[in-house]
Amino acid sequence: MIEIEVFPHRYLKAKTTERFLNEIYSLSTVDRVIIHGQPLPKTVYYGPARGTPVNHSERKIIDVHGVPVELTVMAGRFWITLKDDSEMDKIEEVCKSLFHYGYNIKVGKFTRDKSTVTDYIKYGEMLVNMMDRTLIGLTDPRSKYESSVKIIPKDSKKEHAESFSGHI
Repeated sequence: MIEIEVFPHRYLKAKTTERFLNEIYSLSTVDRVIIHGQPLPKTVYYGPARGTPVNHSERKIIDVHGVPVELTVMAGRFWITLKDDSEMDKIEEVCKSLFHYGYNIKVGKFTRDKSTVTDYIKYGEMLVNMMDRTLIGLTDPRSKYESSVKIIPKDSKKEHAESFSGHI
């Protein structure tokens, strides 16, 4: 397993994010993609306007390999988990074609792959031992699962081997 970070020099619009994700998910070695960026809330969280709707033009539903995904962040960084490094040059080509303003690609370790003490305290030992190991480290413990992780099936068998995350 190899993890890479793609860091475009600008926040991406929904259309560019959709194109990038569809091209990345078409590669055979991609297991999952995690998106980081500025939140796009539905309502104002604090202040005198608390509770009023936020009508941001980039909070859209995009189509990623046939799965509708609501963008809850303006994409600013992608963590991509690969099975091996055989398609690194293809990822570089995708970035060159979409990010004319520049980008950085880094290889490293960006997600955790082992349960923490907090996981055991919050969920219990039995649940932590039963959970799918590919989902460790994908979500913020304070967030709801439905709002932060979207499963994108890799093939026609509808395997749940890859995930799309709006925020961590």
